[in-house]
Amino acid sequence: MVQKPSNEQLLNFSPGSEEREKVRKEMDNILKEYREIPLVIGGKRIRTDETRECTLPHDKNMSIGKYHKASREHADLAVERALESRERWQRMPLEHRLSIFLKAAELLSKKYRYRADAVVMLVHSKNPYQAEIDIAELIDFWRFNAYYAERILQEQPDSASGTYNRMDYRPLEGFVFAIPPFNFLSIDGNLPTAPAMMGNVVIWKPPSSVVYSNYFLMEILEEAGLPEGVINFLPGDSVKIGDYLLKNRNLAGVHFTGSTITLQHIFRVIGENIQNYRVYPRIVGESGGKDFVFVHPSADPKQVEVALLRGAFEYQGQKCSAASRAYIPESLWQKIYDELVKDLKTLRMGDPTDFRNFINAVIDSASFKKITYYIELARKSDACEIVYGGNYDDSRGYFIEPTVVRVRDPFHIMMNDEIFGPVLSVYVYRDDEYEKTLEICDRTSIYGLTGSIFARDRNAIILAEEKLRFAAGNFYINDKPTGAVVNQQPFGGARASGTNDKAGSMWNLIRWVSPRAIKENFNPPTDYRYPFMD
Repeated sequence: MVQKPSNEQLLNFSPGSEEREKVRKEMDNILKEYREIPLVIGGKRIRTDETRECTLPHDKNMSIGKYHKASREHADLAVERALESRERWQRMPLEHRLSIFLKAAELLSKKYRYRADAVVMLVHSKNPYQAEIDIAELIDFWRFNAYYAERILQEQPDSASGTYNRMDYRPLEGFVFAIPPFNFLSIDGNLPTAPAMMGNVVIWKPPSSVVYSNYFLMEILEEAGLPEGVINFLPGDSVKIGDYLLKNRNLAGVHFTGSTITLQHIFRVIGENIQNYRVYPRIVGESGGKDFVFVHPSADPKQVEVALLRGAFEYQGQKCSAASRAYIPESLWQKIYDELVKDLKTLRMGDPTDFRNFINAVIDSASFKKITYYIELARKSDACEIVYGGNYDDSRGYFIEPTVVRVRDPFHIMMNDEIFGPVLSVYVYRDDEYEKTLEICDRTSIYGLTGSIFARDRNAIILAEEKLRFAAGNFYINDKPTGAVVNQQPFGGARASGTNDKAGSMWNLIRWVSPRAIKENFNPPTDYRYPFMD
């Protein structure tokens, strides 16, 4: 029986610590190497005629490897190999399936811990603490998901006298298509493995910008004993192989994290082809947000300021949960602003190999262009004022200065659109319009992922919790809206933020089984007549 785990403890990388030096050494080793990353289909390494370099966000001229790109023929082969392995995998006893992922968690926690941190720092351009959070979360996903999987199978129906009822938790009939995002290696590792734990076979399409780190996880899973064909690693173009796989008759489910536009596209493609599938495909998707920090006049200004700085600018704001809009009362604005600017001026920005840097690069050219588009839009708008930052430079890497925009129109595009970068939009409201502004916050954005309320007045907290009930799937009181922990704050939102299937809980895993109710009758009737017929 899988014992309930504890959350993985974080390393702190303080000066002179062993972990600090070991991670530095691993980064040096990675920078000296050059890896060639193949497709992995049915356990076989496949190289293709088309490749792409694995460059670093903070140094776009530095390549640490190249990966091979899949064609539609490779997609067909991946489906074929996955389905061939399906029967064998689903028949493997649950305890043996789970042992593979528990072993992977041990490998990641111990043998490959420093290598993993180094990979995330370089490939995702994260400072050591953000990288460590990422690795610890994946360890938690693998351990807690194994625990949840066993709990699900223990959930059985009642049996009346003379009968025996049981629930058979079958895997989905077909393959699951896992489409993870660039920003968290923990999500990249969870999306293909959560369905696999429940007996499903998976095709894993890693994000183009972080294929290197995803392949690192694939190798760990293989070392842990993952059988050939259960998870097939298929890097390539979304246009070329993504839609192609979505239309495959044997598609049974999609596990996705990414943009709202892409999730809506997935729903659209599946809807348009619904008559062609063997089963109705399940879609589990998380698709970002326009996450808020709402401040009541009773709040502690310093607590708010730190929450805004960390919530908006850690990992360059490239978190689905990042604080992207704030509502601050007039009475606190100047004090919060002064403290925020004072701290922002102390932040260093640059290469993650320099541990003094709090801010690193955004992931790629496309992200850089999107984020800077919004900065320029704010610069030109009469309704906006850039009150801090606004500078950027992509001459070496994709660096964008933390930027704070004061917005006078609460419904302005800067308060609505997901920017996914280090840009915080602030609306300053009149102190006597707290409830009215809560209602504005609820109506402003199409999203419903995360949000927080800062207040010392308990009635103000209760009112915010009520008014913003559907505005966030993860709601925080006197805390920043980022940093959900597996088994503590199951993560996910609704509205345009996704299907809210709560990664980090059993509610996500239950989506990857198709229950069958079985009844056995120990005393079958021998006469068709009922008593009422006498």
